[in-house]
Amino acid sequence: MPELDDRYLDALETLSTTLDDRSVTWALTGSTSFALQGVPLTPNDIDVQTTEEGAYAIEAAFAEQVVDPVSVAESETIRSHFGAVELDGVRVEIMGAVQKRRDDGTWEPPVDVAEHRTFVEIGNGRIPVLSLDYEGRAYERLGRTERATLLSEYSDP
Repeated sequence: MPELDDRYLDALETLSTTLDDRSVTWALTGSTSFALQGVPLTPNDIDVQTTEEGAYAIEAAFAEQVVDPVSVAESETIRSHFGAVELDGVRVEIMGAVQKRRDDGTWEPPVDVAEHRTFVEIGNGRIPVLSLDYEGRAYERLGRTERATLLSEYSDP
């Protein structure tokens, strides 16, 4: 497994410790999550998926570290309540109530983070991450087949 920079480990500990004290359902997604699950990637940031309420709760918990206030963001294929904070020198992107656009142009219901998460042991704690199996399917649906294939190579059968 690739070694995470100490800044990332510190940021994850700060995130986990702070959110453990609140009733926020969350999980890591993206490159940091993948690296923690054994995929050979070097993260550029930390991505957190949560509910709509969770996005604003995380923003409030780290009010002094907000770099992008949470607001609705939408692209051609995905939308969420998006914002970012900086923890221990690492950008932490917050995505609440993530929805993917269906082929007919309508939006799927928001992702149920709790349904797709698993936990990774780090130091003395456990970090919630979205499963590689779920992530692979999500990337496939978004047309990102190269990343989907990589994730499927590392997901549990």
